[in-house]
Parts: sequence; C-alpha cells; structure tokens
Amino acid sequence: MELPENKTSVLFTPGNIGPVTLRNRTIRAAAFEGMCAGNAPTELLYNYHKSVAAGGIGMTTLAYASVTRNGLSFPHQLWMREEIIKPLREITDAIHNEGAKASIQLGHCGNMSKKSVAGQLPVSASTGFNLYSPTFVRGLRKDEIKNIARAFGNAVNLARDSGFDAVEIHAGHGYLISQFLSPYTNHRKDEFGGSLDNRMRFMRMAMEEVMKAAGNDMGILVKTNMRDGFKGGIEIEEALTIARELENLGAHALILSGGFVSKAPMYVMRGKMPITSMTYYMKQLWLKYGVRMAGRFMIPNKPFKEAYFLEDALKFRQTLKLPLVYVGGLVSRPVIDQVLDSGFEFVQMARALINEPDFVNRMKNENEQRCGCDHMNYCIARMYSREMACHKHIAGELPKCIRKEIEHEMAKR
Repeated sequence: MELPENKTSVLFTPGNIGPVTLRNRTIRAAAFEGMCAGNAPTELLYNYHKSVAAGGIGMTTLAYASVTRNGLSFPHQLWMREEIIKPLREITDAIHNEGAKASIQLGHCGNMSKKSVAGQLPVSASTGFNLYSPTFVRGLRKDEIKNIARAFGNAVNLARDSGFDAVEIHAGHGYLISQFLSPYTNHRKDEFGGSLDNRMRFMRMAMEEVMKAAGNDMGILVKTNMRDGFKGGIEIEEALTIARELENLGAHALILSGGFVSKAPMYVMRGKMPITSMTYYMKQLWLKYGVRMAGRFMIPNKPFKEAYFLEDALKFRQTLKLPLVYVGGLVSRPVIDQVLDSGFEFVQMARALINEPDFVNRMKNENEQRCGCDHMNYCIARMYSREMACHKHIAGELPKCIRKEIEHEMAKR
C-alpha cells in the first residue's frame, strides 16, 4: 500500500473546505464523546478536543450537537442554544491556540430518542415504532418540518458565535435527515415521501437554511450515506443522486459514510460490539438484560478491515467535483496516504484519535506507521451511557467482567 514511485504524500499540506484552510488533510471525525452532562460542554470535552488539536489534527469536530431539544438522543449530548455559547467559545479558543480549526456536527436524532430526553414523544418522517430505543414515534407535521429546517440555520449562527470555523450537517446514519431520505423509515404519502426527489425535500429545506446562515465565512461539510447497509434501505445509486444534490445545494465538502444506527449499527463502525461492556453501564434493568439476551441478533457483527468504505467511496470520487472526506477504518499512515492518493482531499479518523489523540503528530514527527487502536469497540459500547474512553487508558478501572470480555476477544484474533 505504498505510494506509487515519484508520488509525494499530501497528508501534511494545507487544504481548503470552502473559506476555511486546514493546516493538513486530517479531521477528527464526529464520534459522540458523551461529555456534555446537562446537554452542555464540560471540562472533559474541553480537555479532549484541546488534546486532539495539540496532537496535530487539521480540524477537530465536536460531535452530535442537536439543533433542538426534541432532537436529543442522550442526556449527556450537546444541545445548541445561546446558554452554551460561552463554554463552547472556550473550547474553540483552545483549539485555535493549538493551530487547528474547529468544527461542530449539527443534527437531529428523529426517532433515536425517548420522551424523557426529547421532552415529547420522539418524531420522525413517519409514525411507527423504533425497536432500537425502544419507543413509539410520531410522524412530523409539515409546519414542524419547516421549523426544524430553520433550527439547522439557527444552529449555524450559534456555531459562528461560538467560534467554530465550520459545521458538519449530519444527513446519514439513520438520524432525522436520513430518516426522510431512506425508504425504510419514510412512508409518507405527501410531498415529503414516495419518490427520491420528494424524500430529499426536507434535506433541501435544511441545507437552504444552513447555506444562508453560513454566508461566506463558514465551511459547510455534510455527512451522507453511500449505503444504509441493509436490504430495503438506500443503495449506492440513490446515494449518488443525493450526493449530487448536496453538491448542487452548495456544500463545500461531503463526508462519505454508511450505516443505520437503528438497523445496521456496525455497518458504520465495523467489528464486533462488546455486549458485556455495553450492558454493564446501562441503568434500566429491563434494557440491560434484554440486550444481553438479544444483543447478538440486534447488533450483528461486520468484519473490520482498514479503509472499509474505500471501494464505494471511489464511485463517488469519479462522479463528484467538490472536495470529499474519506472516513472509515483509518489507523495507519500507508493506508491514509493510499486514500489521499486516490483523489480524496481529506481523511477523518475517530477511534484512532480516541486511542491516541497525538497520532497525527506521531505520524509527522516519528514516522509512526500505525496507531495503537485494536478496534475492540469498548469506546463505542461505553459512550452511549457514559463518556467516551479507550479501554487501554482505563485498564485499571475496568470491572472483571469487562476485562474478561476484552481478553477473550483478543485471544480469538
């Protein structure tokens, strides 16, 4: 996987996303940190993103900030509102002082919530039941759809006031925009359902508000699915049409991903979900034991390999002209160089930077070829109930049952 002869790596050269110039081609992916008790920034969030910025990243992304309260999935998730501008500004100032740019992912979870968190019955493109939460879900009225689209634009203005250089709009992974796009979750009979053109209507409305708010000083990235990852969801041909529409709507860059958290969660992240670790931190006993019994069926494994989305992503590179960000299974310098040499302008990493916040600097200064992430996915299992953490960093704190699970899985490799 070495570069072709006479090819020079672009990894540590500057790159542009709209009006924003990054010092290199690396972006910390928007992996949920779980560090926002009371839906507000904390010292943990500050320290983590400062460490990633100090570790050499081109831009770091605060993850999964909801544009409205009814778009929250978790009680320890960011909710964009004026009250948190000051603590967010402290984080962006710290990121900038380390030479990196700051982005924030904006989205709405749709049916991925529950009444105690959202403050109301969760909403989606259509009425139904989400087994993943689990909860009943109400289809949005047309006036509510317009209000949520406006909320995306308002959140961009709040992000600017908070010192962010860019925002990432979450239109993938089975959250609200994705729930409108996917025939799996959109069963509407009005102008928001049916044909793909209709299913893209809410995405267009949200993006129009986003681009209007962004003006000429904010970078706009959009995370979009290349496939939903299961039969009956979006496949690559529809995904290409969606990507072309986002390009036409003015997005400065697309992040090419895939998967549906309520149907194919490990298609997003790959590998195996450590069920013992995941259920250990759950507070509801019925959910804890239910997932222990049915978790292997609810969360099927998807084998991990480096750059697991690359084959699909290359089809988008051949079709689109705007900058593309590759994400998915990047843990080593040779593969990162291979991806950039394939025509992608930027790369995103998440688990690699949970394991090693300074991985980018190590690649630059120490010729480090690979980070220490072993893709046990403990960080993912933990972050839905507590803050994100790598099992290697807290080995002495782990209970015996979790240590045993990790040792068992490692022994099978």
